[in-house]
This record gives sequence, structure tokens and C-alpha cells, in this order.
Amino acid sequence: MYQKKYYSDFEAKKWMVEIGKRIYQKNFVAANDGNISVRVGPDTIWTTPTGVSKGYLTPDMMVKMRLDGTIIAGNRKPSSEVKMHLRVYRESEDTNAVVHAHPPMATSYAIAGIDLEKPVSPEAVVLLGRVPVAPYATPSTEEVPDSITPLIKEHHAVLLANHGALTWGRDLFEAYYRMESLEHYALMLTYSTNILNKANELNCNQISDLVEMRNKMGIKTGGVPPCNVEEQSSTPAASKSKEQVLQDIVEKVTKRVIEQLQKGGAL
Repeated sequence: MYQKKYYSDFEAKKWMVEIGKRIYQKNFVAANDGNISVRVGPDTIWTTPTGVSKGYLTPDMMVKMRLDGTIIAGNRKPSSEVKMHLRVYRESEDTNAVVHAHPPMATSYAIAGIDLEKPVSPEAVVLLGRVPVAPYATPSTEEVPDSITPLIKEHHAVLLANHGALTWGRDLFEAYYRMESLEHYALMLTYSTNILNKANELNCNQISDLVEMRNKMGIKTGGVPPCNVEEQSSTPAASKSKEQVLQDIVEKVTKRVIEQLQKGGAL
């Protein structure tokens, strides 16, 4: 069972610097793109400042805020996109960290308006579930948090139409790993569906087992990918039918033989 624990101010700023470097080095952001936030109390977060590359953050740059948007510490302005972070925290009490980035492959799906929902990987089903595309909203406005609000409670990752991706989690590393898994999932889908032109999707029974596994891990959100009920091929069905017929014949013949022997009659 996951134990809720808030980061200290020192831990929050330290790990935000680390995650900023990771998303920058992985090309999930360019220039000053993206933003990160961490909850340090029921109503308090640290967030990254505006106008700074995520690869060059330092702890003293961070901005402390309340969930109503009030700045309570820091010498810089928060990113204008912190509005969607605040909305996630207000809608999801279990969330302690949010990461926004523009990973190229996942963002391409966001640009195309294609949900990441094909069940082709057990890891993707467990770690992400289904990743929908939120309606387009003008960046830095209240339209953005409004566009993701209907998706927050059921999911923990969304694509922002023509913009990027947003992931959240119970701690900063869970939120970051979901961003990493999201880009990896998008890349696998691109290779399998557009280059190899073949993707064997998991069936409903297999997905159900994975969702049960996810629940046991304490992950209650993510959504369930769509699936088709598994259809048995005609060959196994026919084979099973023949085996049943043969078994019925053997049982009937055996029964008749035993009855004749018991009567003392000839076979």
C-alpha cells in the first residue's frame, strides 16, 4: 500500500532540478518549454519559474504557491502554465507531483488528435492505461485546465491537443516515469502500426488481468484500453468438437459392453 508523504521544501527543490535535467537531456523539452511542480503540503506546492530552461534549473529559482494561485515564496514568476498543475492538485488529492513536457512522439499524437489507447504492451496498460487527447485550448489561459478537468479523476496522463503532454503521480518520480513511459509507448505504436504495419493487440481477458495487477499496486486510475472479446479460432473449436464426439462414442460403447457382460450375453 502506498503511504502518502509530502516532500520537504529541500527535497522538492532538489528533485525538481534533477527531473528538469532528465526531461531536457531526453529531448522531452526544448528551450524554456515545460514545467514541473511538487506538493509539499495539503495546500502548498513548489513549481518551476517561467523563462528558464529545465536543463539549467537551480533550487533558488523555484516558486512556492498555494493551490489558489497565491505566491508565498521565491523571487521569480511561476510558469503561466501552472494553472493546469493547480487544477490537477485540486481535483486529485492523491497527486503530489505534476510534469508537463513536449516529448516529440507523444506530442505528434497530440497534434494528430489520436488517443494513445491501443493495448499492445502490458507495461503501457499497467503504467498508463489509456491516454486521451484533451480538446485544444489556448496555452497559458484557463481554457487549458478546463480542457483537462473531465479527465483528471480517471486518468493520470493526458495529451494536450497541438501542445504536449501532462502526467501526474503520487510522487515526482512516478509523475516523471509516466512521462517517460508515455513517450516510449508512443514510439512503439508508431513503429508497429506505421512502419511494420502490424500490431497484435491484447485481448479483453489479458487486459483485465493487467488492470487487476494495477489495482493490487495501489494504482486506481489510468482508464482501461478498448478491446475486442477474444474469439476462438475455428481449428481449436473443431478439434475440441471431434474430441468430444470421440469421447461420447467411447463412453457409449463401453457402457453397452458392460451392460452385455452383466447380462451374460454375447457381445
